Amino acid sequence: MSQTRFPNRILPYLLLAPMVVIVIIFFLYPSAQSLYLSVFRVSPLGDRKIFVGLENFTRLLSSKDYLNSLLVSVRFAGIVVLFGLSASLVSAVIANQRLRGFAVYRALMIWPYALSPAIAGLVWGLMMNPNFGLGAVLLKRFTGIEFNYLTNGTSALLFLALAAMWKMFGYNIVFFLAGLQGLPTELLEAASLDGAGAWTKFWRVTFPLLSPTTFFLFVMNTLYAFFEVFGLVHITTGGGPGQATNLLVFNLYKDGFIAMNVGYASAQSILLLIMVATLTILQFRYAGEKVHYQ
Repeated sequence: MSQTRFPNRILPYLLLAPMVVIVIIFFLYPSAQSLYLSVFRVSPLGDRKIFVGLENFTRLLSSKDYLNSLLVSVRFAGIVVLFGLSASLVSAVIANQRLRGFAVYRALMIWPYALSPAIAGLVWGLMMNPNFGLGAVLLKRFTGIEFNYLTNGTSALLFLALAAMWKMFGYNIVFFLAGLQGLPTELLEAASLDGAGAWTKFWRVTFPLLSPTTFFLFVMNTLYAFFEVFGLVHITTGGGPGQATNLLVFNLYKDGFIAMNVGYASAQSILLLIMVATLTILQFRYAGEKVHYQ
């Protein structure tokens, strides 16, 4: 195997420097600051700190509101990851067909990812508003279902999950399409010659070959469901009705920026980081074993 050597030994470090600086400023430093503040009780103005040790963490783990927020977040993430990836894979398989006009169809499916979570929430909030939303009106007219995410907790969580899946729809399809278009055609042709049907070819050939892409999207969608939906919750349900959509990331915001309980919120951020990091490690440990790279 040939090796590439840079003529300038400093150049690789210069190329890496911007990303390293960004990680230090926006991840490592805030994480260290949160870890430091998590063992203090901080005054709302931040001018006084009282060392309390692990009191913030014990309060969290014994708080019914926090445990409910954890359960809601797990349910939400499960819906977004499993149903979102399934719908994206089916849509990508359809979009991968070489039919006339499908280039426009693929482009239309990708564009939702360009929107911010707040804008995606605004679109879905207006569309499914039970009073004047076109989606809610049509759903009631053709199915008789009154979908009211403002007063019904189950409907609110489902509404939030649908909006989150729609937001990630384009991102997932881009990777699935890239994976589908990079599959070796000789394997599919060999399966056809052996008499395999469309479903057998997909389940026995296509899906195993897509396992690296599927695993990558599995991890990324999990991180998205836990960390990147604050704007979606904030612009639509505000954590309600009741505590039905009070996800961990939104609960952290309420305690840290509304209640101004900085130490308590910092402890939440550390626990959230630990939980998601543990979940990611477990995904690599168990789901990663079923990934085929050759």
